[in-house]
Amino acid sequence: MDGPVVRAHGPISIRLVRPRDAKTLQTELVQNRSWLRQWEATSPDGPISLDMRSGVRRLLQQYRDGTGVPFVMEYDGEIAGQLNVWGIARGSLSSATIGYWVSERFAGKGITPTSVALATDVCFEDLRLHRMEICIRPENAKSLRVVQKLGFRYEGLRRRYIHIDGEWRDHYAFALVREEVREGVLNRWLAGRAPQDAASIPPWDR
Repeated sequence: MDGPVVRAHGPISIRLVRPRDAKTLQTELVQNRSWLRQWEATSPDGPISLDMRSGVRRLLQQYRDGTGVPFVMEYDGEIAGQLNVWGIARGSLSSATIGYWVSERFAGKGITPTSVALATDVCFEDLRLHRMEICIRPENAKSLRVVQKLGFRYEGLRRRYIHIDGEWRDHYAFALVREEVREGVLNRWLAGRAPQDAASIPPWDR
């Protein structure tokens, strides 16, 4: 992908992270510890550094390598959180995964679903990927509402899938493929055409 990546809808926008964002992101992470800790990836090998300077450098290297696209989410030009497209695979798989966090003070403004829709449209339209996935802990009701709103399709339960908050945690997997959203994820949602039952969890996986 060449040049800066910016997508916006109303006051909400996503753009590539910049090295100078590290200080703001670090401040938001520290101030939102109690809000974010239970959903944060951890490592079974020990504590993960919260040094955002090195974190941003690593994310931008992944972008240069073509394996990820690191976004910041903004509201009225103020950084509200991060959204990372990671694990980009090309060739016969042509897929990627989305992960995100938003600061508590920006919750309830529609930032996350709008940003997920914008980022998925970037991946389908600009990167020409075929499949986008989001994996969510069963306890994370707010994130489950995001995939419900956008019509991501439930694909199954992944047991002890990701190390979160100090333990291996189960996750629900949701996905979209490009053919399902030819009009774009954001446009489909805004037009009220996102299927509201696509993300429904069957009783045997609850």
